[in-house]
Amino acid sequence: MVVPAPSAVLELLKPITWFPPMWAFACGVISVNASVQINAGLIAIGVLLCGPMVCGASQAVNDWFDREVDSINEPHRPIPSGRVPGSWGLYIAIGWTLLSVLVAALLGPIGLAAGMVGLVLAWAYSAPPFRLKLNGWWGNTAVAACYEGLPWFTGAAIMAAAIPHTHILIVAALYSFGAHGIMTLNDFKSVEGDIQVGIRSLPVQHGVHRAARLACLMMLIPQLIVAGLLVFWDQLLFGVVIGLIAVAQAVLMPRLLADPKAMAPWYNATGVSLYVSGMMITAFALRVLYSGG
Repeated sequence: MVVPAPSAVLELLKPITWFPPMWAFACGVISVNASVQINAGLIAIGVLLCGPMVCGASQAVNDWFDREVDSINEPHRPIPSGRVPGSWGLYIAIGWTLLSVLVAALLGPIGLAAGMVGLVLAWAYSAPPFRLKLNGWWGNTAVAACYEGLPWFTGAAIMAAAIPHTHILIVAALYSFGAHGIMTLNDFKSVEGDIQVGIRSLPVQHGVHRAARLACLMMLIPQLIVAGLLVFWDQLLFGVVIGLIAVAQAVLMPRLLADPKAMAPWYNATGVSLYVSGMMITAFALRVLYSGG
């Protein structure tokens, strides 16, 4: 039996994709007024779960069920190139999923439930019969939830040892909604290929320029709501900062809208960086709120 090299397996799990859910998890940890030092062990397990485990499993699942398309469009990837031969891609996807369940169980019932939801969405995104990725509205919603909302919830839940406060749930949901727009930015580069294989991304469904406008609105509106909520929750300074971050993104958006295909990578490096910075600032605002500051 030919066994894939560890380097090919690591490439299949795509470490570069692990950062967003780990960042969102860190936001969840910070947003609760609880000791990081006391909970260091749980935090380490949570980071492992949200990044290398659940996100890694989702990448393996996606590559296995996209192997035929990738053999045409991206033959250099681990499965179509033969570096992950035979059915090893499926074995890794299943094995990594089961291992993720075991890691999630170490976080208690709430952590286990959150991990299970993430894994179900990962499989539903890529695998028949659901294949949520075939529709940009459903697929991007699933990815946004796994990358932002669920990790934030998980981080907050393990720190609170309970379901997080309503304030945290609202903020996590809003940033998860905004991440739907971020996911759309990644669809501009593959419009032609998506049309050929029947993937109805937002750029395919609505055209590149309209999809870009939708993405911008979906990123901006939740942040403006978060800014307003922080002011309402007596966190005026934090609310103003989040509002200014949203304005800065809005200033950058006309350049993106002028040529979405060409400028999406640029906006990912600029506007999206501002977006995720705002997430962490909001997490600190919630921590201050719960500390009575």
